[in-house]
Amino acid sequence: MSWFERNTGHWDDWPLAALLAAKGDQRVSLVVPARNEAATVGDVVGRVREALVDTVALVDEIVVIDSDSTDATYDVATRAGAVVHRSAEIRPDLGSTPGKGEAMWKSLFVTSGDLVVFMDADLTDWDTHFVPGLLGPLLTRPEVQLVKGFYERPGADGSPFEGGRVTELVARPLLALLYPPLAELVQPLAGEWAVRRSWFASLSVPTGYAVELTALIDTWRVHGLDAIAQVDLGRRAHTSQPLLDLGAMATQVLTAGWARSAHSHHADTIALTQFAEGLTPRVRPVPVTERPPAVSVPASAAPSADAS
Repeated sequence: MSWFERNTGHWDDWPLAALLAAKGDQRVSLVVPARNEAATVGDVVGRVREALVDTVALVDEIVVIDSDSTDATYDVATRAGAVVHRSAEIRPDLGSTPGKGEAMWKSLFVTSGDLVVFMDADLTDWDTHFVPGLLGPLLTRPEVQLVKGFYERPGADGSPFEGGRVTELVARPLLALLYPPLAELVQPLAGEWAVRRSWFASLSVPTGYAVELTALIDTWRVHGLDAIAQVDLGRRAHTSQPLLDLGAMATQVLTAGWARSAHSHHADTIALTQFAEGLTPRVRPVPVTERPPAVSVPASAAPSADAS
């Protein structure tokens, strides 16, 4: 039996009653990293809270990490029932770096779950079954450390698998070239995934968009392929990013993947030259820094400042 056959499931393989029984006294944290997502973050938080906190006690806390938003993300998420922290105010002694990975790494200092589920804040076509689907393998298979979601990702024309440009043009070719054992991951960059807290806290975490890819590579290297599972979550849509921003994302993914191969890099920033209207070259500094494993970080001399 192939890895794909052994480790690929569907979200409804695990009834809620079975998951609740398997959960026991373990705690589950849902973490939503967000930057300027006031239009959608309230729906993500509110629907999960109603279905999986208030109605069925599968999730113990919903925490939004606000990454330098300039809109009403903080207030909207708070009203929807999340505990919201501004990333820059979590462990200020450690400094602050813009980026999704930074928000996810910082979440380890303000959450308590034994299992951590990550969901993006910009979802527009999704359902609350994403969370129990991702928890299924972690709650029923002790060897599994990390679970990736996958789904139909419609493109701009509505085609079901035309979304995910960085995945198809960068991440999948990168895995085929440098990490072929991971080639059967359907959505290696999926923002919906779950992990054992103890394992995630032991990982070095890129501060930008490469966190999903590096978590896969590092899990495979240390624990083997059967420590990774993937679950079909159905369909997912989200707001699209501009092409030039996707170029910066692709640079971070390539750099992190390259660094974990037999090759290496020694820079904290990559100078990416891009061209837009007018064909004037624009050099964009793309940060490719990483945070050390959270378990290696000394305890704070003072309590973390709560966002206000």
